[in-house]
Amino acid sequence: MTPPVRVLVVDDSALMRKLIPQILETDSSIQVVGTAMDGNFGLKKIEELKPQVVTLDLEMPGMGGLDMLKQIMRHHRVPVIVVSSHSTEGASITLKALALGAFDFVAKPNDVSARMPEIARELIAKIKAAAQSRGVRVSPVAQPASSGKALLNAKNPPTRVVAIGISTGGPNALQYVLSQLPGDFPGSILVVQHMPEGFTEMFARRLDEVSAIAVKEAQSGDVLLAGRALICPGSRHMKVKRLPLGDVAVLSDEPRVNGHRPSVDVLFHSVAEEFGSSGVAVLMTGMGEDGAQGMGEVKAAGGMTIAQSEDSCVVFGMPKAAIERGFAVRVVGLEAMANVLMAQCVPDRKESAGFHASGKSKAVGN
Repeated sequence: MTPPVRVLVVDDSALMRKLIPQILETDSSIQVVGTAMDGNFGLKKIEELKPQVVTLDLEMPGMGGLDMLKQIMRHHRVPVIVVSSHSTEGASITLKALALGAFDFVAKPNDVSARMPEIARELIAKIKAAAQSRGVRVSPVAQPASSGKALLNAKNPPTRVVAIGISTGGPNALQYVLSQLPGDFPGSILVVQHMPEGFTEMFARRLDEVSAIAVKEAQSGDVLLAGRALICPGSRHMKVKRLPLGDVAVLSDEPRVNGHRPSVDVLFHSVAEEFGSSGVAVLMTGMGEDGAQGMGEVKAAGGMTIAQSEDSCVVFGMPKAAIERGFAVRVVGLEAMANVLMAQCVPDRKESAGFHASGKSKAVGN
């Protein structure tokens, strides 16, 4: 029998130090080995209790969450799940934590005591995924792009529509890939990142700051432009629609799919339906199977399908599900992804030499 996952809960709220262990211990495969009220106590408890996963509140007196996270990344390399407030400030500090190497986050509901059970399943699933991940991995750092960018080729229709589905480990991986694309990237990009409402707008702004292409949170009716990425808002689905005056993104409030809204499958299904062979579906790091079925539809419609390689994923759930079903035409390492997307979107362009030879990118058959 597998021993339970050992978890340390760090939170300055006495209520949360009571509620989180209660929630976690409803699952027999998790054991809360201790709690701590601030970063200093938390670091001592890590030394003493050797947890496999830490849940971390970021806004604490004394040593705050970000400072504790830096120490964990430097000295302990234990996966950290941030328990974040839903505020704008909470979203900003959470994105900083993910950039520093936090494994993932859950957002606290506003009415904590009444609605905490709502996030129980999410928190438990993320703790189990963190425990099974192969240690902490920080993605390559993206350098800020020059500000004042223009949509260099917005007047031209996109050569292809690239739909990306991504979840746990996504913020850093996506930041890395988008920052590698040139400002005149000729494809149009749509992204479903599993993230709650209130976080995606700030996430899109952060991506825009470090990318030569334009990045924004999607609104219904946004035209699909070459050299621009649209990030689906939390708690909405995103589809694409071909119209005489231009192709657009459409948001909807339809029910969750695969437990998610936004769902990658919803986006991929519409890309297959509307764009056929000019669609590109990409599945990157993340838990679960969202997007696998939709990727199969894009492949069946003649589009290109790309899955991120296991060795470069924080969690190899979503890409694995598509690969195992035979839906991924290509398997690509994170560092090769931008180059592969360029090759797909620029007519007659060949990929840079070396990726195939190094095993970073490979075809897995049609």
